[in-house]
Amino acid sequence: MSNRSASFNLLLPARKAETPAFRWLYSALRADILEGRLRPGSRLPATRDLAAQYGLSRGTVVSAFDELKSEGYLHGSRGSGTYISSVLPEHLLQVQASQRLAVRKQPPRRLSDYAARVQRFSNLDSRPTRAFRANLPALDLFPTKIWSRIAERRLRRLSIPQLLGCDTLGYLPLRTAVADYLNTSRGTQCKAEQVMIVSGMQEALDLAGRLVLNPGDPVCIEEPGYPGSALAFEALGAKICAVPVDSEGMELPGAGARKAKLVYVTPGHQFPVGTTMSLARRLKLLEWARRSCALIFEDDYDSEFRYTGRPIPALQGLDQRGLVLFAGSFSKVLFPSLRLGYLVLTADLIERFAAAKTVLNRHAPPLEQTVLCDFITEGHFARHLRRMREVYAERLAVLTESARQKLKGLLELSSVEAGLQTVGWLQQGIDSEAAKRAAAARKVEVTPLRAYSRGSMQREGLHLGFAAVNTQEIKRGVQQLAAALEELC
Repeated sequence: MSNRSASFNLLLPARKAETPAFRWLYSALRADILEGRLRPGSRLPATRDLAAQYGLSRGTVVSAFDELKSEGYLHGSRGSGTYISSVLPEHLLQVQASQRLAVRKQPPRRLSDYAARVQRFSNLDSRPTRAFRANLPALDLFPTKIWSRIAERRLRRLSIPQLLGCDTLGYLPLRTAVADYLNTSRGTQCKAEQVMIVSGMQEALDLAGRLVLNPGDPVCIEEPGYPGSALAFEALGAKICAVPVDSEGMELPGAGARKAKLVYVTPGHQFPVGTTMSLARRLKLLEWARRSCALIFEDDYDSEFRYTGRPIPALQGLDQRGLVLFAGSFSKVLFPSLRLGYLVLTADLIERFAAAKTVLNRHAPPLEQTVLCDFITEGHFARHLRRMREVYAERLAVLTESARQKLKGLLELSSVEAGLQTVGWLQQGIDSEAAKRAAAARKVEVTPLRAYSRGSMQREGLHLGFAAVNTQEIKRGVQQLAAALEELC
């Protein structure tokens, strides 16, 4: 039995002068129960409190409660409280439901063009993690005790200024810590004043799109690419120009994108194919943006985890003309429910972005910002990254070796230098959707690459995550995936 308290005042409909107090209270409570405003298991206020709230005698309230108990709507006894019954008279619920449907029919809503364009972007659900779930870190290895200790300390020191809020751009010590980290580890060139703390990549994309694009404006994205970027820009009415990806990253936009005002790229670890944009291609893209008077949105979503090769500086670090917006999120590095990320702005756009954020959501939650700041400045963030690089490198090695032994002739893994997932190219003409279904039947998760493409794929492939599961589960996943693919040959 749920023990939800209803010590709040109940808001009941106004009583008509000619309606007896008992009949009004009984009918109002019964209607609220049947229509779902009072949920099963909820606790009602004490009879004395309810009587005082509506100027009734306590006897009237007790009588109404007793009548509802006799009909099965309430239960409880003196001293233990009164609760909404978990099981209500079924025939009355059905009658009320049909009545509500009849009453609620109305003409179509008159909504904006944005409402017609916007599409739902799926969140991660809480199903059990198994091979090869992508886009997820190893949550079981996150140092929750350290995080909890910092959060507890911050809560004990909670001050009135923190209850008021923080600067629109974010908690300044956190912005300073982020700028220091990015300049040192990602090769950016930024100051704390340029860093805006956002709720994640989607907010960063939405802000950039709102401030750069008008309905009908072209925007370039990678093909295949991150679907969240297209959803954000299309909701704003932008025209999507899909630009192919080759072995050096996204190709330069073609003639059809001459008027593009924004280019979205993932140069550190292309999503979903996994290539790293070459230095030569980065320089050419910067030159193209300069000539086209366009902005580049650089999504650095999981480049903290690099396993081979020399790190290549962020595109923003090569930019000398203020052409790049640089964004990242802590959800892939730490844990998904931490809705904090960063957007490094060009100096001339700081005030514009700040103004837009004040209209949308003022600022990111200050308490979480302070906890994250301490987690970074006390060295826990760097230690966690070092540990995860070692763990993920080991898991990638196990996946690579297991695939070499079990998946030869069925699936060819691409070489991966960074990130939490890789790509497997299907062999022997195997269809990726069929592979997904066959793998799911064996409790293995794979995502067809065509799910990230706006057109047809030249090669059929699967997206495979390796970071979130241990080596034993990776070996099981490879064995089951091999059996699933053999069924399709």
